Amino acid sequence: MPEGRFAPSPTGDLHLGNLRTALLAWLFARTSGSAFRVRMEDLDTARVRPGSAEGQLADLRALGLDWDGPVEHQSARAHLYARALDRLEAEGRVYPCFCTRAEIREAASAPHGPRPEGAYPGTCLTLSAAERAGRTAEGRLPALRFRASHLAAVTVTDRLLGEVSGHVDDFVLRRGDGTFAYNLAVVVDDAEQGIGEVVRGADLLESTPRQVVLARALGLPVAAYAHVPLVLGPDGSRLAKRHGAVTLRGVGARPPAVLSALAASVGLAAAREAVTPADLLDRFVPERLTALSTTWDPAAPDPLGALARRC
Repeated sequence: MPEGRFAPSPTGDLHLGNLRTALLAWLFARTSGSAFRVRMEDLDTARVRPGSAEGQLADLRALGLDWDGPVEHQSARAHLYARALDRLEAEGRVYPCFCTRAEIREAASAPHGPRPEGAYPGTCLTLSAAERAGRTAEGRLPALRFRASHLAAVTVTDRLLGEVSGHVDDFVLRRGDGTFAYNLAVVVDDAEQGIGEVVRGADLLESTPRQVVLARALGLPVAAYAHVPLVLGPDGSRLAKRHGAVTLRGVGARPPAVLSALAASVGLAAAREAVTPADLLDRFVPERLTALSTTWDPAAPDPLGALARRC
């Protein structure tokens, strides 16, 4: 049976938005009788904080969430990403890109034909061998990009959001410093681990068309997707570290109270109702999950209770 997963980056404590996504991913998997995996996305070693992975796992346990099998770490799976990249290179689907971020921004602001905002303009796609050699001689370390060849629109059917379309540009597969990119790693990991449904925050929706195209190019199965609503900060942006200690230990409530608030915020519990994850299994119907975000407002008299207000 296809499996589910939660795949955080161990760069700090999980905030309330992360914890709610973990809870929902667990509910999606368990209510369908699927195994539930945890994978640490720790490829960006410069951002990984010692002890974060252990702390994140402790938080999941404190909420009553369990998982199957060992916790996987992307940092131990580089050989799988290298193999996938070798296959794409052999098929002519990869090319080196010497552009700096500043150069990409400058190219994106120049007059050009129709192109989605943020799409790579293809600057290095047609470089000659001599031009590539010249840039290498300058000491530039190239990233490797997927040759999408055109900005095709890809439509994905999301379990919660319905049909969602997006354009696929020539995105990065491996950074100039040799680090494999998120899109490549997550596609390889999900296929290798048998993940049949990817449940994650709605902020990652825009990356989905790229991942679908890449999975097809590698001959891998394409997972189903469910992008769940976000918890927002008081400024209306996605909840993050800049909003303060909005973590399991930082909100000043015991884990059962946090679980209750998270459940209430998606309509699975009444305010302050004592619940367990097992209780929520009997109530969870994915199709009834609201697509509206909720807000963490530390200035509210009852910040946890205020999570149930949707926006």
